[in-house]
Amino acid sequence: MSAAADTSAVTNLIARYAELVDAGDFAGVGALFADAVFVGSGGPVEGSEGVERMLRDTVILYEDGTPRTHHATTNVAVEVDAEAGTAAARSYVTVFQALPGLPLRPIAAGRYADRFERRDGHWRFAERRVRIHLAGDVSGHVRGQ
Repeated sequence: MSAAADTSAVTNLIARYAELVDAGDFAGVGALFADAVFVGSGGPVEGSEGVERMLRDTVILYEDGTPRTHHATTNVAVEVDAEAGTAAARSYVTVFQALPGLPLRPIAAGRYADRFERRDGHWRFAERRVRIHLAGDVSGHVRGQ
């Protein structure tokens, strides 16, 4: 792959994560982390089943099967080491939510620090670290808040 193709593939994984979370497809999110570690506020979680379970246990889904969120990922910077088959990325995330009776609003903002590995010619997550710097009312998004 060319450097541009590697960067595009990694950027697409970052976007795919947001799409799957917003669709409520936690099994799909888990599949992205089959051989990876997800580090959030609850500590590290490993593998597909662990990530899927963590999301099911913490994120509230509504009648339409989604968390009624929109993850906007911006300021994406990707650094690829093609020879080593590794990449790192950093980005910002802002989570918006709209609930019945409440307007669309930002509920959280933070950063992702990601590591990727190329296996069998395909890029995969190796690790995602999530740091939320700003939190609003997440009571309609995260259980127990």
